[in-house]
Amino acid sequence: MALSLATLPMYDWPEIRTSTDRFWTALHSGLREQGFDAPTSLSRAEDPMTVWQDDRLLLGQTCGLPYMLGLKEVTSLIGTPAYCIDCGAGSYFSVLIVALPNDAEQLSELKGARFGYSNAQSQSGFAAFLHRLQQPNVDDRVIAEYRETGSHRQSIEQVASGAVDIAAIDAVSWELAKRHEPAAQQVRVIGRTTPTPGLPFITRKRPASEVRKIHMAVIDAMASLDEATREDLLLIGFAEMKDADYEILGTRYSQIPPAFIPDLHP
Repeated sequence: MALSLATLPMYDWPEIRTSTDRFWTALHSGLREQGFDAPTSLSRAEDPMTVWQDDRLLLGQTCGLPYMLGLKEVTSLIGTPAYCIDCGAGSYFSVLIVALPNDAEQLSELKGARFGYSNAQSQSGFAAFLHRLQQPNVDDRVIAEYRETGSHRQSIEQVASGAVDIAAIDAVSWELAKRHEPAAQQVRVIGRTTPTPGLPFITRKRPASEVRKIHMAVIDAMASLDEATREDLLLIGFAEMKDADYEILGTRYSQIPPAFIPDLHP
């Protein structure tokens, strides 16, 4: 039987990779003790979506939106990490950023802006922003152009360089950027989105008893980390979440009017 797979790609910045690996080492040991064939190292070379859908998946972190748009059919929800971002346990939000020279103080002041998004299945980088656009005080002409950047970090870089005018950045990625990305010093925050459930840990479809064992192994691994590692990863806990908690993401996504994303809807 092939060894299980594990991947933690969502916040796997090079600057904190040693700490991510330290967390996985602790989790690997705990999972082994529970009888799981945990891999020695994390999968990093493969496309995350491929690993998330692989029936060998033991543990992975994904975005809540792709989870609701299909991954929940082939995976089980383990729980959701809580991060030091001034938000409820297991929840997060996005910050809206513009370049320092931009004098806009709020989203409604922009007109004909270029919006940079990490990818179209990102809750924090894409869907949360489009939901914000639908609020009553925001003109639908705020955004004239949509540009995919490839990642939150690249969105920050493109706002700083002037390639795009505004971007929505996952709050955890924003905290990491303030520590490790020079371009973060060239942009500023003009708002934030409504908090939603954060990025869940998932495993392939398996019995609830097995999912519970993995959940407890994650809690034990987090508790075993030294303070410096937890600080690097911004980890402060692990929330027990259910599929029902994430339904709002799918609902909001389905309600996005085509007019807001003319170049993305057929």
